[in-house]
Amino acid sequence: MGTAQRFREYLSPGSAHQPGEAKLVRKLDFFILTFCCLMYFTNYLDRSNLANAYVSGMKEELHFVGNQYNLINTVFTVGYIIGQIPSNLALYHITPRIYFPTMMVIWGALTMITAAAKRPGDIMAIRFFQGLAESSTFVGTHYILGSWYTGAELGKRSGIFTSSGLAGTMFGGFLQTAIHSSLNGAKGLSGWRWLFIIDGLITLPIALYGFILFPDTPSTTHAFYLSSEERALAISRVPEVPERRPWNFGFLKRILTSWYWYGFVILWIIAGETESFSSNSLLSLYLKSIGGYSVSQLNNYPTGVPAVGIVSTLFWATLTDFMGGKRYLVGYWIALTGIINSAMILAPGSSVAVHMGAYYWAGSVYACQATFFAWANDAMRYEEDSLRAVVIGSMNAGSNAVNAWWSLLFYSANFAPKFTKGMWAMIAMCILLAIWTTGLIWMVDRTEKKRLTEQEVVAAEKPELVTAGVGEEKV
Repeated sequence: MGTAQRFREYLSPGSAHQPGEAKLVRKLDFFILTFCCLMYFTNYLDRSNLANAYVSGMKEELHFVGNQYNLINTVFTVGYIIGQIPSNLALYHITPRIYFPTMMVIWGALTMITAAAKRPGDIMAIRFFQGLAESSTFVGTHYILGSWYTGAELGKRSGIFTSSGLAGTMFGGFLQTAIHSSLNGAKGLSGWRWLFIIDGLITLPIALYGFILFPDTPSTTHAFYLSSEERALAISRVPEVPERRPWNFGFLKRILTSWYWYGFVILWIIAGETESFSSNSLLSLYLKSIGGYSVSQLNNYPTGVPAVGIVSTLFWATLTDFMGGKRYLVGYWIALTGIINSAMILAPGSSVAVHMGAYYWAGSVYACQATFFAWANDAMRYEEDSLRAVVIGSMNAGSNAVNAWWSLLFYSANFAPKFTKGMWAMIAMCILLAIWTTGLIWMVDRTEKKRLTEQEVVAAEKPELVTAGVGEEKV
């Protein structure tokens, strides 16, 4: 089979081409991906607007001093950390169709309330609870995607989902520019206050869409647009896994003795800090600190960073799917990117153009979000759902737990424009990422070989189980 034909088959819905599968996948893409992408778009829109507001007059109007901006981000991160694992476990007790939209309504309302802030402390309190609500989206969606899609389909969908969040970041800059030029001073409110109001309002109709049309999971869905045959097909497309275990000490021991938990949580802690240039809005802070840029320029120039992230995310998600799930390749790309970018910024006498080029290129590191969570879903495809849910939730919680103090230590706003300590920290984390990725490749391969060996033993001893489909992968 030629490469062109393989690529065309990869782009077509349905990896195994069972009868009715292409139609089913099209429905899943429409109802799951559209809602999850719009949800993540508003999630990042509501989250990234703080940086847009900060450089658009909020700093001066609310009298920010020192690293108060970073402290607000840290408070948000603390709420975000606390909510990660409980949010994923909540999906067992509250249907996703209810849980996700409810969280959207809460964070949309909190976003609008931010417009009434009188001092930095007000925003700190609001952002803590906003972090709790927004923690449901990223890890929850990756859990849902892993529940519906096969390994051959997962990377592309994870990439599309992650890109929607980056689009929210990019759109936020343009939105603030438009609001500042048209609404600044309207009804006695500054442009940055209108940004929070409008961002919150955008969230609400998307939440209503989720209440009505989100399909939950294959085993619990009651979506009216899926026939009984399609529900059965959806269940058959993913491997049978052990029933999830009770929430007791034995389950906790199972998690803490599993290499999946340590391997992927530490992977994402390291990888999460390689996103620091973009996640801490360093280009915005850099331009603000050197001066000479208008409000429109301060909001528009940084939008190139998530734009690069979108292209990189879709490229690597598609490529690793097409290459049979080699998600680990992104780890080496990120390591190389972070080291070179840091060297560009640290270089004596480097120009503004060089610095901006480095920050734009750093946006490509966002590709790790889709690929590494897809890698975790792939690796745990034969484990019980409860373990997969906790590992995915722990990955993001662990990363944000480190980021809560990491950004203050290395990327505080008052370290601009050079962020010298942050550059050296980036180089160290990128070297560590390359080493950890190599070790994780070995563990995944070792576990897969062990599973296949056990499957062969079962086939030899009890061939009737294989005939019935036990132990076979369903794709």
